[in-house]
Amino acid sequence: MNVKVQPDLMVICDKTGLRENSYCGTPALIAEIISSSNESHDRIRKYITYMEFGIKEYWIINPKLKTVEVYVLEEDEYKQNGVYKGCNSAVSQSFNGLEIRLEDIFPE
Repeated sequence: MNVKVQPDLMVICDKTGLRENSYCGTPALIAEIISSSNESHDRIRKYITYMEFGIKEYWIINPKLKTVEVYVLEEDEYKQNGVYKGCNSAVSQSFNGLEIRLEDIFPE
C-alpha cells in the first residue's frame, strides 16, 4: 500500500529511502503541530495511519495549549507516554538524550 503523508517534523534513521524531495519508508519519530483547522486530522487519521505503519513514536504539539503529547508504539498500539507542559521537557523514549524544553518552543 502506498500512503503519502506530510508530517511537520520527522526523524529518519534509514537513509536508503531518501529521495530528492521525499522519503519512501517508515520514519522512527513523527511530530505534528496541530491547529484548530487540522486537529481531528492529526489526532485521528494520522494517528491511526502512523500506528498502522509502525511509527515508533508520535508527538502531538499543541501551540494553543502549549503542550506536547508523546505516544510510543507498544504491541502495535500507541500508549501515551506523557503530556508535557509548563517548564517541563518533552522526552523521547526512542532516542536517548532527545529532550525538548517546552520553554524553548513556547516562549511566554
